[in-house]
Amino acid sequence: MLKIFYGDMESEKYIFNPDVFFNNVYEDEWITDPISQQMIKDIDGSEVVGPRLIESPFLGTIPVEQLSGSVKTLILMKHDTDHILNASACGDDCAPWILKMGRETDMTIRLGYLMDFGKEQFEIEILNIHQIVHTMKELIEVVLDHHLL
Repeated sequence: MLKIFYGDMESEKYIFNPDVFFNNVYEDEWITDPISQQMIKDIDGSEVVGPRLIESPFLGTIPVEQLSGSVKTLILMKHDTDHILNASACGDDCAPWILKMGRETDMTIRLGYLMDFGKEQFEIEILNIHQIVHTMKELIEVVLDHHLL
């Protein structure tokens, strides 16, 4: 299940800047993983040439470190389950990927804004108050009513 903590977080497991963290810990296998390749294609519009080489339609051939912070955060969510990541580094275009991963495994993230998780039903636990929500309307109401942001 996807679990979200809203607002400021203090934890030894919390990674405030997933972009920089990724650059220092990623493994080649993370990049060549088929799911990671789909994320890179979907979010950045880029193709994985090899474990350390990406073909971007905007930047040409780039190293992995020049992927967007959004896609780096998603890849970390997929491959590093030991940390709580600041998903505020991601835009709303990452929401379907976050929901998908949250359906497949328990995953905790931190958000500093109301990410748009779409019109479909979902299951998200808001960790601040240990409440499960199922729709975007319900999520917004709970976050605002409890002054979580």
